[in-house]
Amino acid sequence: MKIAFIVHIEYYTERVLDMFTSVDIDYYTRWDQAKGKGHGTDPHLGAGGFPSTNSVVMVAFEDEKPLERLIDAINHANADIKRPADRIRLFQVPLERIV
Repeated sequence: MKIAFIVHIEYYTERVLDMFTSVDIDYYTRWDQAKGKGHGTDPHLGAGGFPSTNSVVMVAFEDEKPLERLIDAINHANADIKRPADRIRLFQVPLERIV
């Protein structure tokens, strides 16, 4: 089992949710207006000179096939995003248990 955290600028929220639908994922937890800064990216602090914010979506996978389809969809979407700093990120970690 795996858990994935998908982090993206809020501008891409609709695109990410459409991506979930296209790969038959209808389960997730989402946090909007997440603030932070990634390696080599602009800060997303929601104020001042950095008014944008991120969205974080968490998805737990008992089966890895939907995860692989999601990774493919993200790679495809990122090919169309011109600024590397704006790309959709996926962080995958092991998941020991779902209760």
